[in-house]
Amino acid sequence: MKRNIPQEIEPLKALQEFTSARIAIGRVGTSIPLKQSLEFKLAHAHARDAVYSELNINNLSELLKQFTLPVLHLQSMVNHRRQYLQRPDLGRRLNRVSVDLLRDYSTNADIAIVIADGLSATAVNENVYGLLLVLIPLFIGANFKLAPLNLVEQGRVAIGDDIAHGLMAKLSLVLIGERPGLSSADSLGAYLTYNPQPGLTDEMRNCVSNIRPGGLSYKNAAKKIFYLVNEAFKRKLSGVALKDNTGLLES
Repeated sequence: MKRNIPQEIEPLKALQEFTSARIAIGRVGTSIPLKQSLEFKLAHAHARDAVYSELNINNLSELLKQFTLPVLHLQSMVNHRRQYLQRPDLGRRLNRVSVDLLRDYSTNADIAIVIADGLSATAVNENVYGLLLVLIPLFIGANFKLAPLNLVEQGRVAIGDDIAHGLMAKLSLVLIGERPGLSSADSLGAYLTYNPQPGLTDEMRNCVSNIRPGGLSYKNAAKKIFYLVNEAFKRKLSGVALKDNTGLLES
């Protein structure tokens, strides 16, 4: 039996091929269909779960051993998840124990890679290793010196400034779980900052977002990040003055 689709919905059906956003879902009277209503509630539950998810420290630590770099376990000034959500400022700074730990690893490296839970540890647990498998060989092949890898619990993007500054690295690359949406709760973001230091604000950073199998692939994300890192070192800057001109179109 052919399903009747409202005329105003029909022209939008083709767009579903290009996005997981909720478009052309139809209606029943003045409401959305039951199936789509239940899917929405499930997506909302996944988003809430992602916000309260935790880094799988043991598994990530084991996977990161492959890169033959020291792995540091760090913590922000946040004491628990509710405080993390209520006090973003505390998630941007390292606690005293972590600050002291960095002093033993000051390296004058080119790049400090920071892996933080952010607002979706699920995104980190599922995607960060796959991205690093592509990205780290690019850095090594270009003769960039890498600082120890940093696993950070209860961290915000700006915590990368504290870490890279403490490690005396020239650039910070923060891989962090992005705010969950109702079409994806597993989106990983990458934020790079040249000449990182405490107190910088977001206009000093570049971002590559939606890194996940259903979004920007690991291969294309790594290419974009590698391009931006090279340009940052070439031009000695990052942020609004540094544009992504790669023009990648492949999936």
